[in-house]
Amino acid sequence: DNHFEQAFIDLGYDDVLNDFVLTENISGVTSLDVNNQSISDLTGIEDFTALTELICYVNQLTSLDVSNNTALNNLNFSGNQLTSIDVSNNTALTVLACSENQLTSLDVSNNTALINLYSHYNQLISLDVSNNTSLEKFYCHSNNLIHLNMKNGVTWQLANDGGYFPNFNATNNSLTCIEVNEEDVDWATENWTYENNNIDEGVEF
Repeated sequence: DNHFEQAFIDLGYDDVLNDFVLTENISGVTSLDVNNQSISDLTGIEDFTALTELICYVNQLTSLDVSNNTALNNLNFSGNQLTSIDVSNNTALTVLACSENQLTSLDVSNNTALINLYSHYNQLISLDVSNNTSLEKFYCHSNNLIHLNMKNGVTWQLANDGGYFPNFNATNNSLTCIEVNEEDVDWATENWTYENNNIDEGVEF
């Protein structure tokens, strides 16, 4: 992608727009920010094997392969046109921002280190964050969710610590019930409410 290569040139990793970038110039790069560059294809990203941060929001991406980028802990591709993403190899992820795409499914079961998950404004029908026991921010509003599994024990831990989890928004979906662990029901019902803009009116835990 010429826009992708131009971003390399602007960042000093390349000097000629010729559809080639020397692998030795990029293999040690740990952070790459190419947001809002009109990029439609990130082919070549697989050679950025040392990447811990990839910021590529507001482009024209319809697909993204980060299976080789196993060191990633921050991935932000919000504001693109992806319908799917495979992050099963990205077990180090602590931040995943994929809002404003066209995702119909999202599997984060392998991403057990996730702290922040921004998955709002997609077309998700079902979402399971039961393996994501470190979540602190979770936005899944404005999807088509009919099933949400939050049986990760986060609410129970917060309740025991006297903490609060205000950074949760599941509004503007088709949910009637959100799954939480049995011991979390009372805490979730009291703290995550329609009045606090956490859930739609009538949703139960």
